[in-house]
Amino acid sequence: MPLTAPAPVNAIAALGRRRRTVVLVGVLLGLLLGALDHTIVGTAMPRIVAQLGGLEYYSWVFTAYMLASTTTMPIFGRLSDQYGRRAVYLVGLGLFLGGSVLCGLAQDMPQLVAFRGFQGLGAGAVMSIPFAIVADLFPPAERGKYQGLFGAVFGLASVAGPVTGGYITDHWSWRWIFYINLPVGLLAGTVLTLALPPLTRATRRQVDWLGAGLLGASAVPLLLALVWGGYAYAWDSPQVIGLLALAVVAAAALVAVELRAREPVLPVRLFANAIFTAATLAAFLTAMAMFGAIAFVPLFVQAVLGFSAMQSGLVLMPMMLGMVLGTVVGGQLLSRWGRYRLIALGGLGLMWAGMLLLTRIGVRPEAGSLVQAVAVAGFGLGVTMPLFIIVVQNALPYTMLGTVTSSVQFFRSIGGTLGVAVMGSLLVNRFHAELTRQLPAAARAALPNGSLAQLSEPQVLLDPGALERLEQQLAASGALDASVVGGVLDATRLALGAALHDVFVAGLAVVTLALLASLFLREIPLRRSHDLPTAPAASEARRG
Repeated sequence: MPLTAPAPVNAIAALGRRRRTVVLVGVLLGLLLGALDHTIVGTAMPRIVAQLGGLEYYSWVFTAYMLASTTTMPIFGRLSDQYGRRAVYLVGLGLFLGGSVLCGLAQDMPQLVAFRGFQGLGAGAVMSIPFAIVADLFPPAERGKYQGLFGAVFGLASVAGPVTGGYITDHWSWRWIFYINLPVGLLAGTVLTLALPPLTRATRRQVDWLGAGLLGASAVPLLLALVWGGYAYAWDSPQVIGLLALAVVAAAALVAVELRAREPVLPVRLFANAIFTAATLAAFLTAMAMFGAIAFVPLFVQAVLGFSAMQSGLVLMPMMLGMVLGTVVGGQLLSRWGRYRLIALGGLGLMWAGMLLLTRIGVRPEAGSLVQAVAVAGFGLGVTMPLFIIVVQNALPYTMLGTVTSSVQFFRSIGGTLGVAVMGSLLVNRFHAELTRQLPAAARAALPNGSLAQLSEPQVLLDPGALERLEQQLAASGALDASVVGGVLDATRLALGAALHDVFVAGLAVVTLALLASLFLREIPLRRSHDLPTAPAASEARRG
């Protein structure tokens, strides 16, 4: 498929200022809905398991949602280019709300897992198409200051989600964390139905069903292998190797099919554009560092430093606030200055500095040094969040707006999952090695058989019940001595601190790679209209 197909009439761009504002409010409401769902459910999960049972399905409540939403992002993005943002977004929102109702009605954990997967299908649209709608509303040179609002929504969701989920679960019922989506979602859908015009296009449309199927056949096994590897199964187990092999075969078939498809769901020719490749790679690596390293900061705060969950939230608050502020500042700078390459390098440079500060934090740091590290990393991360999407939107034709936007979101999601998998495995392996080295010989000799195995999971430092069981075993063996218990806990804490240090170093290395990728971002002017670039500019974008 050529990358310079004629663009449809952009009726959305012709809207007046007041109507644009109404559309923007509707988009932000829908995005808040999807962002809250990531944080609000986790708080209620202990209560859900207590009522429905099925602890073995605990992780699947999140995995099913993640698999479905990640896989459908590029599919919905491509469909929105073909059938219009409003129609596709409302279909996705309907799936999301229908899944929310079904989740609230679930009678056991298998049902909840299945309904979360159904809900995730719609989330693929709810979490990706809003970025394309904002791009419809405003030309590239103006998008930064508005897409910066999206960072504020995600920051608000990360802070308000756990609190809201806890309050609803304690005072109403866990089922209302799903039902609460209905009024907000219906309001967002009504606003967009009334304010967002449909796409009118006379050309014939062809859905790439084979490409969509192969995309799912490659993404789902890959994500399952990353989620299960090192936890449910060893990385060299037949299950993980088989899933990875299936993902590779399906991906190869996907490339072959998409090269011949008339309207491919994931056009592989996009990677012929160096700007798209560099921006997508940088977004992928940034998400990998964010989820793979920064996501382990709460474990460090609670398990190594011994802070409570509430204190951990207070320590992490500066990171969330820094991310929101960075998104707003980065968006404003991009709209006013337009030099996205320097802004990308500056944001990633700040994220790199924050990660470097994290690597220099010891087992007993000053609270101020930890707050400084996460705040700097969060601010740098926020600066880059809207940038890479705007860069690829600016470099490619308007007809592919939804496709390129959702593609960046898709690879970001894959990068985050890969980061958690790789760095989680690094954490466990380094923890085991360090625990063997740090545990005093006297404590090892005093431990009864089987007690050392209990310490192989760092979760013991977060679970008072696990510590109590360990002390009971020590007492039963006659080895309950303050020095023994203290030595065991100190060794466990030191081992986890050393392992997390290595995780932060790995995160620093990944951010370094993201910085290198950003060096290859060729600078082209941000368009001040939705029109395609002139012939020389379009040629430069393709060479990019």
